[in-house]
Amino acid sequence: MEMEEKKNELTEAALPVQELPADIPDEVRQKLVRDLNEEATEDLKQDIREAEKEEARDEEVKADPEMLTKSRLLKMLVKKQYVKLREVTEEEQPADLAELLEELDENNRLVVFRLLKKEVATEAFAYMSDEARDDLVNAFSDVELVSAIEEMSLDDAADLLEDMPAGVVKRVLEKSSKQTRESLNKLLNYPESSAGSLMTPEYVRLKKEMNVRQALDAIRRQGENAETVYINYVVERNRLKGVVSARDLLLADPDTPLVDIMDDNVVTVKVTDDQEYVAREMQRYDFTAMPVLDNEGMFVGIITIDDAIDVLTDESTEDMQKMAAILPDDDATTYFGTSVWTHAKQRIPWLLILMLSATFTGMVTTHYEEAFVSLPLLVSFMPMLMDTAGNCGNQISTLMVRGLALGEVEPADFLKVLAKELRVSAIVGAVLGVVNGLRIYLMYTFIFAGQYDNVMATPSSSACRCSSALSWQSWWAVCCPLPPRSWVRTRPSWRPPSSPPSWMPAA
Repeated sequence: MEMEEKKNELTEAALPVQELPADIPDEVRQKLVRDLNEEATEDLKQDIREAEKEEARDEEVKADPEMLTKSRLLKMLVKKQYVKLREVTEEEQPADLAELLEELDENNRLVVFRLLKKEVATEAFAYMSDEARDDLVNAFSDVELVSAIEEMSLDDAADLLEDMPAGVVKRVLEKSSKQTRESLNKLLNYPESSAGSLMTPEYVRLKKEMNVRQALDAIRRQGENAETVYINYVVERNRLKGVVSARDLLLADPDTPLVDIMDDNVVTVKVTDDQEYVAREMQRYDFTAMPVLDNEGMFVGIITIDDAIDVLTDESTEDMQKMAAILPDDDATTYFGTSVWTHAKQRIPWLLILMLSATFTGMVTTHYEEAFVSLPLLVSFMPMLMDTAGNCGNQISTLMVRGLALGEVEPADFLKVLAKELRVSAIVGAVLGVVNGLRIYLMYTFIFAGQYDNVMATPSSSACRCSSALSWQSWWAVCCPLPPRSWVRTRPSWRPPSSPPSWMPAA
């Protein structure tokens, strides 16, 4: 045991610690020393070889030799080019850097993240997927976690803490600054999926007594910590009095009073409003930020367009899952990030319902078993009718789910929707019936002429009979995937006639 400890100490000592950036805390520095030993370097070389094989097949990488890729990032680690690593990552867009970090395995991702500048790391962290962030958070020390929380915007920090264990959240809040702790506690106390949980209290406050010059000075002072400076809010005793854009301020005369250019007709939402409603309102008014008031009318924060887009994306994903007969799961993220069991759990319930409901279709089909025996040609029409019914069901379900998601259709509109779809189905059924009647006539008159003389006297009369039945069945397929019950009632015991009808040839 002592030998192993001494070996580790020698390994750590062998690493040129001085090459690490000087602003890295001592605690983190020691962890990096341990993670960047010689054994880890050999593993990195293997990772580089695998990454280069993948990138050799990537046309985008071939087209841009200067692109920062997984292999080039790992090579900097092997060559101990930590300063260069910082420089190249600083030039990357946070979203692109986050995507690149997610391509790394858990250990390499943690090492690279610790080497980044604090500001760069925090911005990239906000764009990472939930799985990647969870991996980093689990490996973070309290110092690193508190530092990340302090650097993040309050709404992103609150979202992160919501998914963390209560013990970790308590520990982080205890070590955070008083102001951060109070703000996070407020956000965490709002109901999930509400406007309060989505908003941020970081915005630019202006006073009514200001002129344009004073307002611009206030924006410069507050802008560094504000979520946005494009929309600024005139506040008096925590009451929202008006809104003024940065564009209006820049175009106005410096001595113009703020009250002359601000818009006092402000659209707001409540902290208890559903986040999807807020996103729809922002979409409706083309807002980049939405003010949020508490139940007493006090101005407490804003919701920015990036958060609204995330909400709309999540809701759209949920709608698509419902449309595909999949139960939504809040814990499910990406396709590969979702477990096999979760996928199965989402799909099984509706598949069971659909499978059991098909039993009724089978019962109706069985009722006409003797007809199929007498006239086997009828079997060829079943795939067409079933596919038509399924396609019609998919069409109407797509329209209704989309309408419900956009607020165009409400559950109270059931009768109106039914009446409209009945009219649509009558037109669709008539057109399908006529087209299929023509198809039957042409097929069995010219293409398959003489092949079914044992059951049809004349193809033309058969086409008329089938067309009539098909028109009714096609109309019903639009309305319901099952044949009408009247068919079952009027023909409870169908039997082949004892003697051939007039149109059937004699034996």
